[in-house]
Amino acid sequence: MFKTVRNSLLALLAAMPLLALAAPSAHEVVQQTTDTLLADLKANKDRYRSDPNAFYQSLNDILGPVVDVDGISRGVMTVRYSRQASPEQMSRFQENFKRSLMQFYGNALLEYNNQDIRVLPGSGKAEGDRTSVGMEIRDGKGAVYPLSYTMVSLDGTWKLRNVVINGINIGKLFRDQFAQSMQSNRNDLDKVIDTWADTVARARQARGES
Repeated sequence: MFKTVRNSLLALLAAMPLLALAAPSAHEVVQQTTDTLLADLKANKDRYRSDPNAFYQSLNDILGPVVDVDGISRGVMTVRYSRQASPEQMSRFQENFKRSLMQFYGNALLEYNNQDIRVLPGSGKAEGDRTSVGMEIRDGKGAVYPLSYTMVSLDGTWKLRNVVINGINIGKLFRDQFAQSMQSNRNDLDKVIDTWADTVARARQARGES
């Protein structure tokens, strides 16, 4: 019995460093990513305005590791079309989708002009495998715009699955655009994939965004 107790204690002591290095919570992932993103934007904003591609690359470096690109892409495609897609088509769409997402998000951030952006406190409740993390963006006139990240736990790491900005569900917006593009292109999946960036750009312009 004493041997069993001793072995259990040794196992617990061996595990303590791992417990101390527990994976960040969904709220911590969003807070850390937001802090890194805003610090980078503050330091390089003038350069990014003249070289948006450099900004999109920086966004990809910062946001890429915490975005569930596969999950979002399949959600945008929906089961109907993702099941038809070959692995090569799926990979190509994920790459094009990620680029368009960074551009969509990046264009909004380039308009950021010393507004107050803060991550709201977590609820403290158990997060399960899916949770939401809220943020607020306050402009220079005091207007507050809510933002919510849908986070999912994948292999013990929290990743972004969707964004709702001021009531606009980005996942649904892109999903509707994909369905419309499939219809207008007579279900030519390759054409929809290859012109996805243009589809998002037209939608952004239609909403009056730069």
